[in-house]
Amino acid sequence: ARRELLDTACSEAERLNRFVGNLLDMTRIEAGAVKLNLEPCDVQELVGCALAVLETRSDIRKVAFKMLPAMPLVPMDLVLMIQVLVNLLENSLKYSPPGSPIEIIATTDASWLLLEVADRGTGVPEHDLKRVFDKFYRIPVPEGAGGTGLGLSICKGIVEAHGGRIAAENRSGGGLSIVIRLPLGGQNL
Repeated sequence: ARRELLDTACSEAERLNRFVGNLLDMTRIEAGAVKLNLEPCDVQELVGCALAVLETRSDIRKVAFKMLPAMPLVPMDLVLMIQVLVNLLENSLKYSPPGSPIEIIATTDASWLLLEVADRGTGVPEHDLKRVFDKFYRIPVPEGAGGTGLGLSICKGIVEAHGGRIAAENRSGGGLSIVIRLPLGGQNL
């Protein structure tokens, strides 16, 4: 019984710490105080680091990663973009059924990196697709799926600070796809 209470206390402390961290991140983003440490980064390293963060979670499942055979290095703040990818993967885990696939797909298009996180959950009602990036906005969640409605707005702020864009769209056959577009070179920053 003591062990269960201790585990619950630790889990709630971690949740509170994430909440306070998200509030601070959102405040920095809104104040324009996010200072990017742009360095040429390997997309494979970005994905590997994000997956390593989630490795200890009990609900983690296999994530398929597909990318072009030769990907350019992309100027980004690796620490912040890992946070973005972790937030997107946590949402996919939260809003899709256990055992369903989660995919990360990296491609390029002209002068952009396209990084997609896709799941096979229920998707988002069409009228909510743009609102999912609003602060504190949440769609009805499956039982037990907590959250504050800050994760996607933080993602949007970080991606836009990089000179990029982020969008959500429902997948045919069910599920949600979130696509990040980051500039490949400094010309778009």
